[in-house]
Amino acid sequence: MSTYDLIVIGTGPGGYVCAIRAAQLGMKVAVVEKRATHGGTCLNVGCIPSKALLHASEAYAEAAHDFAGMGIKVKPELDLAAMLAFKDEGVKGNVDGVAYLLKKNKIDAFQGTGRILAPHQVEVTPEKGKAQVLETKAIVLATGSEVAHVPGIEVDEKRIVSSTGALDLPKVPKRMVVIGGGYIGLELGSVWSRLGSKVTVVEMLHTITPGLDGELAKQLQRILQKQGLTFMLGAKVTKVDSKGKSVKLTVEPVDGGKAEELEADVVLVSIGRVPTTKGLGLSDIGVEVHDGGRIVVDHKFQTTVPGIYAIGDVIAGPMLAHKAEEEGIAVAEDLAGQAGHVNYDVIPSVVYTAPEVASVGKTEEQLKQEGVHYKVGKFPFTANGRAKVNRTTDGFVKVLADETTDRVLGVHIIGADAGTMIAEAAVLMEFGGSAEDLARTCHAHPTLNEAVKEAALAVDKRPIHM
Repeated sequence: MSTYDLIVIGTGPGGYVCAIRAAQLGMKVAVVEKRATHGGTCLNVGCIPSKALLHASEAYAEAAHDFAGMGIKVKPELDLAAMLAFKDEGVKGNVDGVAYLLKKNKIDAFQGTGRILAPHQVEVTPEKGKAQVLETKAIVLATGSEVAHVPGIEVDEKRIVSSTGALDLPKVPKRMVVIGGGYIGLELGSVWSRLGSKVTVVEMLHTITPGLDGELAKQLQRILQKQGLTFMLGAKVTKVDSKGKSVKLTVEPVDGGKAEELEADVVLVSIGRVPTTKGLGLSDIGVEVHDGGRIVVDHKFQTTVPGIYAIGDVIAGPMLAHKAEEEGIAVAEDLAGQAGHVNYDVIPSVVYTAPEVASVGKTEEQLKQEGVHYKVGKFPFTANGRAKVNRTTDGFVKVLADETTDRVLGVHIIGADAGTMIAEAAVLMEFGGSAEDLARTCHAHPTLNEAVKEAALAVDKRPIHM
């Protein structure tokens, strides 16, 4: 058997992108994937299917509540089975696309569980059949993450579900409790709320979306409450009883106080994710792993064992698909003798609720904690012409710039299509741009992006349309 230049274990966004880039650079590459399809959590049971349901449920809600105001009279009827089929069709298109790209780039794909036997040996064990050993010069671990579980709460994917089970509920629950106020819980909670469920979010912290700029988090909560979601912040679930017709939850304030009981038809457990590293044989070969399950790597993504590298959710940093992709490209280029690099100060993040929330760079809370002197420019979508005619005036744009140099340190947007609009801020920051640079860039009219320009103008207290 010939030796590969690189074997990538895991074909999620980080893994398959790493493999393709390595192949482009002339390496002989193989990938190992335990699922029947490529794409990892993101394409199979994460980013892609959830966005399909978000898109479909938003269209349903808009038809039910907003079309009449635009002179369109319809009465939508929900066909949940067809909506789930629409979601599955989108997933299939994406995973088939990854399989095609691997084949196009002449990458050998092995289906089975990968285990590292030695720094240059990977054992692949399929569900059926004999295991085989592959030889390689380098190994990249891109095995992603899995759902974190709450001690004492057993997920059955029927009445007590993870984010995976929440994508395939056979009917709309009358009542849903979401444990965890992070972006995954809010997105999936929004889906079922729009389709008719009464959704309650229980979060231990006193704010939703931990890590988000505080002002945006408060605004998002207000908007979601108007949409019908109920929030219990600073609260924890201490007991779950699923023996009866409904699931009963005991909820207690984290700061002390009287417990109360909630009833739900479905409980979504969404408290975060943990790295997937079990079964890889890391301890046997000396790869160092932190207590939290993250693999220790250096600035070139190499683990404590030479020749073995790791990227994505299994190493430090935000668990985001695009972060994993950038790391995959960087490690492939490093292995090819180039200068792979990831700028961790410019990794955008998006919450795909309606409206969307998008951020890149530092929050106000972070800048205050670091003692950085900064200026703030804000502009509401209520003053944006396109948002007015589109009836998407919820939210605003916030630009944070260094008080002395005017360099943009962070941009935060809550509003329709914020996930798309954040890209121009990321490009500006990647090149060290200033608020003045952003303010003097001509933006097409009428567009939602004009609010970004106006927020940049507001840094210097000179917005035009407010």
